[in-house]
Amino acid sequence: MLISSLQNIRVKQVVTLSKKSSERRKQGLFVVEGQRELMHCVGHGLKIHSLFICDDIINNVENDSWERLTSQQNVFHVTPDVYDKLAYRSGTEGVVAVIHTPDNSLSSLNLSDNPLIIVIEGVEKPGNIGAILRSADAAHADAVLICDPLTDLYNPNLIRASIGAVFTVPCAVADSDDCIRFLQERNIQILTAQLQDSELYYDTDMTLPTAIVMGTEATGLTNQWRDAAASHIRIPMLGSLDSLNVSVSTAILLFEAVRQRQQI
Repeated sequence: MLISSLQNIRVKQVVTLSKKSSERRKQGLFVVEGQRELMHCVGHGLKIHSLFICDDIINNVENDSWERLTSQQNVFHVTPDVYDKLAYRSGTEGVVAVIHTPDNSLSSLNLSDNPLIIVIEGVEKPGNIGAILRSADAAHADAVLICDPLTDLYNPNLIRASIGAVFTVPCAVADSDDCIRFLQERNIQILTAQLQDSELYYDTDMTLPTAIVMGTEATGLTNQWRDAAASHIRIPMLGSLDSLNVSVSTAILLFEAVRQRQQI
């Protein structure tokens, strides 16, 4: 089926889902753009609701998985004008998909025997969360827990910043009370990144089941997390500034855990 009208109801649905987190929550759907992101998405078990392809833009893809995707129901071909309306950003290779939102509850997580987890509390910027997810994927972390979120996990800018890691890394969204209880019930040590009353991160044992907890750059973590922590850790700051970008700090701490665990 070819869609050529900008007023088509399916086109309007995609635009609304891209722009409004309330609609994403209400409908249980979100939008993915680009071949790479979409292949990560479906490769990790997420289900397509509908797929929109612009034949004038899309690059040739010789891939069995791609062939299976484009041969299913609810695949719509669109004109370039319609694709420009659908696409949240430029350069997305001529493909936009509407995806069913997966279960992002704590109970959905399947952790290893010695988990390594990142917890972020109140981090707002999609770019920072996306970068944290990329680091978590690179370090093969068990999960990223997003506490008291200020940004929708399926915000188009977050998906873009993560380059698909939002699909490759198990994620859960919950409030801090539930996250703390979840970790304590599983005997996962809580390490909070903070400047005050802390020890250097490389002097802390991260070979145990570990959750590294990061807060915002402006206000840091709440006392709720500080009080629940087994240890407070910090990265030494040798210059004039007293903090790093939260995504950079997270990557440093994650790969210290990886280093320690590889030496076991």
